[in-house]
Amino acid sequence: MAEKYYQLIEFLKSLEPDVVKFYEKGQAAAGTRLRKGLSDLKKKSQDIRNDIQALKAERKSPNK
Repeated sequence: MAEKYYQLIEFLKSLEPDVVKFYEKGQAAAGTRLRKGLSDLKKKSQDIRNDIQALKAERKSPNK
């Protein structure tokens, strides 16, 4: 579980060059890559949220 979190952090760090290119250098293509990356980040975050929710439910279950 924690591995997914660390992968998410590394993925976010990998977007930094495009952030700089878009905001500081005005490169439109970097903005497109950044938007796609942020969309992927959202999907990865949702996957982690689902894992957390499942783990919470598992821990709450009286059968375990």
